[in-house]
Amino acid sequence: MTRRRAHIAMFSIAAHGHVNPSLEVIRELVARGHRVTYAVPPLFAEKVAATGAEVKPWNSTLPSPDDDPSAWGTTLLDNVEPFLADAMQALPQLTAAYEGDEPDLVLHDITAYPARVLAHRWGVPAVSLSPNLVAWEGYEEEVAEPMWAEPKQTPRGQAYYARFRTWLEENGLTLDPDAFMGRPDRSLVLIPKALQPFADRVDERVYSFVGACQGDRTGEGEWTRPAGAEKVVLVSLGSAFTKRPDFYRECVRAFAGLPGWHLVLQIGKHVDPADLGALPGNVEVHSWVPQLAILRQADLFVTHAGAGGSQEGLATATPMIAVPQAADQFGNADMLAGLGVARRLDTADATAEALREAALALVDDPETARRLNAIATETAREGGTRRAADLIEAELPRR
Repeated sequence: MTRRRAHIAMFSIAAHGHVNPSLEVIRELVARGHRVTYAVPPLFAEKVAATGAEVKPWNSTLPSPDDDPSAWGTTLLDNVEPFLADAMQALPQLTAAYEGDEPDLVLHDITAYPARVLAHRWGVPAVSLSPNLVAWEGYEEEVAEPMWAEPKQTPRGQAYYARFRTWLEENGLTLDPDAFMGRPDRSLVLIPKALQPFADRVDERVYSFVGACQGDRTGEGEWTRPAGAEKVVLVSLGSAFTKRPDFYRECVRAFAGLPGWHLVLQIGKHVDPADLGALPGNVEVHSWVPQLAILRQADLFVTHAGAGGSQEGLATATPMIAVPQAADQFGNADMLAGLGVARRLDTADATAEALREAALALVDDPETARRLNAIATETAREGGTRRAADLIEAELPRR
């Protein structure tokens, strides 16, 4: 029996942290001769098309990456309800887009709920691509149940779960919503195992850690380290939770006055550079930067500890100051600190003095450097893009 060239369908949402980790895997599958379609909102169509995949556009109701983060609300239900509503309105669009063009295998981001429904309907394998941590044995009891205990007692929470169960049942799935969202049949984990809490309790018959799938990023642009810069620090809070002018001013106070230091400050689209005041020549400010290109030359990374940024810091062996803003970033920050490669500072505590103290303790510490180099070596062995593609091909139906 031989494995054949196949039609592989990938599904994701319009979010940098969910689309970007999949792109090199998709590019590799296309290079191997597979026909890959990628269902994604139009905002990411050009980026996806550059991999060689065929874009299947669909319209999303989720807040755009360019929207103010406050559009997501503040409570757990505020955060999860939009994903269910989006899935329910997206499913008819995606059904129509793939009518008569059903794939042999479905790949999907963890937030792409319609993908698992469609794979069940089509009777084809589904493989989750997780851009962040996954559930371990005991996760439900230790994390999910305490987190949901109060919301599940409210009428709003009960209505949310009732809607979710009804939608699944209407589509022939008997899974509980929690299992549907958090317990895939097969998953590739696109982060280094070092970032996974309780990694020894993760079922590796289901979850395969392939590490960072970064690929060639030259298309994002280059960056040249200024002559005379003895130390370079990159500050970035990612693409979503960037409306932090006070924090950026503290970063300027922390690093601009350090002799020999050069500060690269990414501030996103919600802050006016003028709000930072007059800046000296050793500070450059941008709404966006080619992050990986800078990290390959940087001495320190001040990061929100998103999964993407955390693994890029590890892959480039760059010491980090983790200033988490939301969601899994708090856990990632604790993992990085526990590995001995970062200091965690909550936003309220990230004063210029605290940032400077943490920076000076990290950048020339030989033990931090040793740990970073060991993790970078270990991460490289996880296989990255090529191993991810091998594992996906192993799930394809055979002739």
